[in-house]
Amino acid sequence: MKIAQTVFLAGLLAVSLACSYSKPATTPPTAGTMPTISELAPPNITHGSQAFVLTVNGTDFSSDAIIYWNGMAETTTVVSPGTQLMTTIPATDAATPGTVAVTVTNPGTPGGVYGGGTSAETSAPMTFTID
Repeated sequence: MKIAQTVFLAGLLAVSLACSYSKPATTPPTAGTMPTISELAPPNITHGSQAFVLTVNGTDFSSDAIIYWNGMAETTTVVSPGTQLMTTIPATDAATPGTVAVTVTNPGTPGGVYGGGTSAETSAPMTFTID
């Protein structure tokens, strides 16, 4: 009986090692929803102005979308889900004449144990003018 148990355990060990454990396959994230900017309000200001509220109108803004002013994330408020966002631009960011790229990013969503989720998506830039 002891020999039978030893042979059985040796066989079980051999099968276990032969099968070897592999990490579960992960699914890459899918593309998220691409936001689109249709209008900035105001569309421009005069340099040296006070801080101002920038309203971004468009489509497909997620509930946690972020406005980027010249590549910098701004504190963003959702005014109308999916279509309107607002942020306050400080006076220091409008002190000199020029143009600024404004974009909106919908953050990605995390996946589960096996991956998945969605990737972050950023709108095409819209130009804001500081006269």
